[in-house]
Amino acid sequence: MTPSPARRSRKTSTAAKHVVPTRPFVAHHLAPPHEILTEEESRKVLAELKTSPERLPKIFVADPGLKTDPKYTALKESGERLVGRLVRIRRPSATAGEAIAYRVIVAPAGEE
Repeated sequence: MTPSPARRSRKTSTAAKHVVPTRPFVAHHLAPPHEILTEEESRKVLAELKTSPERLPKIFVADPGLKTDPKYTALKESGERLVGRLVRIRRPSATAGEAIAYRVIVAPAGEE
């Protein structure tokens, strides 16, 4: 017995296509909260760690984890420069209770 041909859906006109509205970003429950620091907080953290921003790990400005911070959208819409700012990432830890990591926001290669 030969298999029957696959059924094809009816073609719809371009005017009848349903447009799906964009919904706001919802963070995944496994994504740790990211917090973009102010200039003052950044200076305090760098002084406390006794390091320079160049020695910290990097994070891209388009990283989805940054969207977990409500300030990210406000800063992005206001046109404020995010490259060079520090980000505090809080992760749950079995031994320490909470592990805090700091990263520097960078632009992808070729952008700036």
